[in-house]
Order: sequence, then C-alpha cells, then structure tokens
Amino acid sequence: MAAPTFDLQSHSVHSDGALAPADVVAAAADAGVELLALSDHDTSAGVLEARAAARAVGIGLIDATEITTTHDGRQDIHILGYLIDPEHPPLVAALAHSRGDRERRAERMAARLRELGYELDEATLRARTAQGKTIGRPHLAQAATSHPANEERLRSEGLLDPTKFLVAYLIEGKPAFVDREAPSVAEAVELIHDAGGVAVWAHPFWDIPEIAEVRATLDAFRGYGIDGVEAFYPSFSERQVRFLVRTCAEHGLLTTGSSDFHGPGHHTFSRFRAFELHGLEPNLGPLGRADAGP
Repeated sequence: MAAPTFDLQSHSVHSDGALAPADVVAAAADAGVELLALSDHDTSAGVLEARAAARAVGIGLIDATEITTTHDGRQDIHILGYLIDPEHPPLVAALAHSRGDRERRAERMAARLRELGYELDEATLRARTAQGKTIGRPHLAQAATSHPANEERLRSEGLLDPTKFLVAYLIEGKPAFVDREAPSVAEAVELIHDAGGVAVWAHPFWDIPEIAEVRATLDAFRGYGIDGVEAFYPSFSERQVRFLVRTCAEHGLLTTGSSDFHGPGHHTFSRFRAFELHGLEPNLGPLGRADAGP
C-alpha cells in the first residue's frame, strides 16, 4: 500500500530535531508529504518559519506543539496540540516554564552522572547551548558515551551505545534520573483548547506497552477532554493500531499518525511517511482540512 501523505509529528532544532524548521518542511516535501505538523517539544517557536516554508513549497502545515506532561506517576506522557495559536500568551508562558525546567533538570542529571564517575563531553553540550538548542537526556547520553575517559567502563558494562546508556542511567528509577516539573494531562488539554487547538495523545504504546493500561489511561484522558490519539506510528504493531482505531471510533475521537521525524541521521525517526495505516482510514477531522495555520 502507498505510504500516507500526511505526517503529523516532526521536530526541529527548537527541541530535539537536527534541522531548522524550514529544512524540516523541505525534507517533508521531498518525501511526498502533503500535510505536515511541526510539533517541537514544549515550544511553538519554529511554527512561523515552518508555515512560511510550507507555503513556499505548496504543502499544508498545521501549527502544533508537543507538551510534556505527567500522569499517575508517569513522567513523560506527551500531548500534541494541533491548530493552536502559536502566540497565545498562556500557552507560550506554560511552554517557557516547561523548557526552563528541562534545562534545570538536564543540569541536575549531568551532575548526577558526574557523581557516578562519568565524564561528559562538555564542549559538545556547551556548543548546543550556545546555538540556542535544548539539552535532553539523549544529549547527555551522547556526551557520556562519546567521552574517551568512559570507554573502558562503558565497554565492560555493555553501554557504548547512547540509547542503552540512557536506558541504564537516565530513565525513571535509574541512578541519574531526575523528576520533572510538568503540567498534568488535564492542564495540557486545557491549555491547548484555550489556544484554539485540538489535543491528541501522542504515541501511547511508546510509553505504555499493555493494551489494558492504554485503554484505562485513554478512559481517564477522555474525562479531561482529549480529542484524539496518535494511532499510527512506526513502532506500533498492526494489533495495536487496530485496537486504537476501533476504540477511538467507539468514542468519537480523532486518529492521527506520524513518523515522528527528528532528522535524517536519527537512529529511529529518520524518514517521513514511515508508518503503516494497515488498510485503515484515519480520522483527521479538522486537521485534514488545515492548510497553513491561522
């Protein structure tokens, strides 16, 4: 089957992507994307640049952001806000607070890694900060695994790969993990709605592997006013996709999808349109009628 022509989650240098917003749009257009969302983590700063680039190349662009939230003890539930006003003052302020927490949290996690005996590639981290880019856990993992002083220890622990290092040290319950300050899902949904947008739960099975728990979590999110679910995603099995599409249809929720593009060199999310529809029809609702934002 032909790959979908919409791709409703992507990231630029304004969060953890590799390309400038205009270059994300260009890459999407080159890949045959006809409807794109730039959804940087906890910011809408790249939306205006992306919107202008989308108009120039003739593809649709949905103004978006991806808000990091907490729910029921989980630290990293992501809610996508589509069709937002990217300059809505309460949303801008809330996202700025979250970014500030991200920076403070990265500093605390870096300090913990040093306490655990790891040296970090400080030059790379400083260069990223100087370019106005945020530092997240993947960047800390890269800074640890690329420092030659750590090589012998990392080799003995089987952690030369940055992703394996991140899982061993920087996820919840691991030695260098630090809790985040983030809005609740209910607060994020309200922020998105107040900014004129549509709230969609991003990649549910990425965070919660069991179908029964995803079902229970979605029931809670429906109580908060969630509008849809990202049902089509590169890592989802056909069984997971069919469950999400069926459940959303039962409750009148939108079903979106994305490749979660982070850049052409990313180890997991490097290709636009890299997700399967499995013969199912997405329900994009008002997103499917968007062109290039307000």
